[in-house]
Amino acid sequence: MSPLKSYRHLLDLAGSAYVVVAFLGRLPLAMSQLGTLLLVAGSTGSYGAGGVSAGALAVTNALGAPVFGALADRVGQRVVVLVQSLLGAAGLTAVVALASTGADWRWQATVAAVAGLAIPQVGPLARVRWRPIVHGGAQGGSSSAGEHRRLVDAAFSYEGSADEASFVLGPALVGVATAVFAPSAALILAAALLAVFGSWFAVHPSADLARRTRQAAAVVSGALLTATLVVLSGAQFAVGMIFGSAQAATSVLATAAGEPGLTGLLHAVLGVGSVIAGLAVAVLPETVGYETRLRIFATCLLVLATPLMLVDSLGSLAGVLLVLGFAVAPYMISVFSLAERLTPPHRTGAAMTVLAGATGLGYAAGSSLAGRFADWGGHTPAFAVTVLAGGLATLLAWAAAPRLRAEQHAAAGSGVAPRPPEPARAR
Repeated sequence: MSPLKSYRHLLDLAGSAYVVVAFLGRLPLAMSQLGTLLLVAGSTGSYGAGGVSAGALAVTNALGAPVFGALADRVGQRVVVLVQSLLGAAGLTAVVALASTGADWRWQATVAAVAGLAIPQVGPLARVRWRPIVHGGAQGGSSSAGEHRRLVDAAFSYEGSADEASFVLGPALVGVATAVFAPSAALILAAALLAVFGSWFAVHPSADLARRTRQAAAVVSGALLTATLVVLSGAQFAVGMIFGSAQAATSVLATAAGEPGLTGLLHAVLGVGSVIAGLAVAVLPETVGYETRLRIFATCLLVLATPLMLVDSLGSLAGVLLVLGFAVAPYMISVFSLAERLTPPHRTGAAMTVLAGATGLGYAAGSSLAGRFADWGGHTPAFAVTVLAGGLATLLAWAAAPRLRAEQHAAAGSGVAPRPPEPARAR
């Protein structure tokens, strides 16, 4: 089955409404960090206060993600994501309200942290739903087991591209809203999207499919936080550092060039190539294992990030970020696909959100470290953090490849992965 046919088949199984809702539901998280940074920095006159507030939101979201993911595995995504969406929307609105009163930045940072804790990780939870969607639809047809596997892999390729597209559109929306109206408008828009589409994602029928899969798999035992998941979390921490440090260094260079408003748009360039490459991953032959792909794309991250040390203008920065993006989504798709293959189905939600949380922690660490380096020597030392993160990703990928390969073979030979008990469609 060609990649185009695979994507069409997935759309038929899930329904176009689900794909649209799941994409729009993840935009608020992509908007919230940059939106908070610009809002708090504008209301206090301090980029430091804005950075701390955005970092607090990112850290609490990262720490809360595995907790809510495990809770969703236990009681179902519907109630967990619905409550998170409504509370997250209220939290973002509260940040705007505090900023408008000129409250002390510490209060703004505290409320931003609470908002971050509540915002759901729609992207990772959407990944959890694809396996029951594919298997439920396939049980009504004559597809082979190999085709089922290819459809799930294609779904993860799509999700990687969708995440990257959200981090293209999210910062771009923040930039446009800030330029046309004010930073507060960006967070109000994020809150509205979360209240509407986050809630819609929560109540979509596909949430019931995921819960039935969890119930059917409840007999499977085994620890969640395995050595393999720790390694994969480290891989996501590294790519999070790339995101955070690149955004911070880009902000420094754009501000020095007198165009601070371009920060969001420039960072969005990183996702353009990533979206294209992510969709193209489905073309790769099955003979290229995911542990091999991880090594290849981690090395590409290091090689393609290195030219950031030489950029001295916004034009050259845009070119390097565009090319670097071609390695990002394929790298992340490899990580999440490995986690999906090596995690018991009833714990997939927790595993996906652990990886998302690791990404958020990496973002916070990369942004903070790059900010300190920028204070010392400008954008070039800040971009050195991006290169360092690429090196960390490469080291982890090459060191862990034998273990990842062995565990995939063991999982394939065990045959313990359960299947949903009844055919169903997500519509």
